[in-house]
Amino acid sequence: MTCTNNYLIIFAVRKMKGQQEIIIRKAEPSDLIQVYELIRELAVFEKEPDEPSNPLKKFIAEGTCKNPRFHVILAEEAGKVIGMALYYYGYSSWKGSMIYLDDLVIKEKYRKLGIGKKLMDELIAIAKEEKITQLRWHVLDWNESAINFYKKYPVKFDPSWITVKLEKENLQ
Repeated sequence: MTCTNNYLIIFAVRKMKGQQEIIIRKAEPSDLIQVYELIRELAVFEKEPDEPSNPLKKFIAEGTCKNPRFHVILAEEAGKVIGMALYYYGYSSWKGSMIYLDDLVIKEKYRKLGIGKKLMDELIAIAKEEKITQLRWHVLDWNESAINFYKKYPVKFDPSWITVKLEKENLQ
């Protein structure tokens, strides 16, 4: 597996008061606190504010260990994280290597500016470069703006699968 650790994309987003530089790049360990805060914001948006139970310390440890459990591409403006795509690698016995996109989040005031597209396009570029056979994710059935966003890509929505979970308390 090749790693695309050294990439940096810069693009400008036109805002009311001129140009603002948005940087798309791989997250560094020092970014993970801001990434964690975005995950908490996402939980509120998804009407599950108490659902995230992964402690910050464990989140950082799992993202910075020798073989990280996840990777993050982020969008940054003036040193502040304003969006991110959190993903990890998996394997499909039918399809081979895959990437699972766990979260694609843009801070509310930065939505509809093309930042989500830049993050998604970068993740697709990583998948192509690493010869990944599938990029997979879930979207809530009530999140119409996300569904419409994903429809801009040549995706397949698969209603025949049901998400099944075995939660932490039942793994003890």
